[in-house]
Amino acid sequence: MKRWMMVTALVVGAALPAGARTLGDARRAAWLSVAHPGLGEYYNAGWGDFFENCPQKKFWLGLIPLYGWPGYLQVLSAIDAYHGRTSDNLRPVNGRR
Repeated sequence: MKRWMMVTALVVGAALPAGARTLGDARRAAWLSVAHPGLGEYYNAGWGDFFENCPQKKFWLGLIPLYGWPGYLQVLSAIDAYHGRTSDNLRPVNGRR
């Protein structure tokens, strides 16, 4: 019985997603997006190659005053980054994730 419980715990533990993302990571990503739209998503994607991992539309449109920074894209990017998203959507995402 003890062995069965151990095997079950290992299988369930391996099947669940890793909880490596902390509240501090979420806040860091959100603040990076406040600094400039797209940087938080780039952080969530693990940095790396700029043109593959950074959301290009958010980043470059973020240079437009009052639309990008400070403005709509800055808020949208911070919300997306806080929730762990890495997408390049320019409209709010419906639902939790």
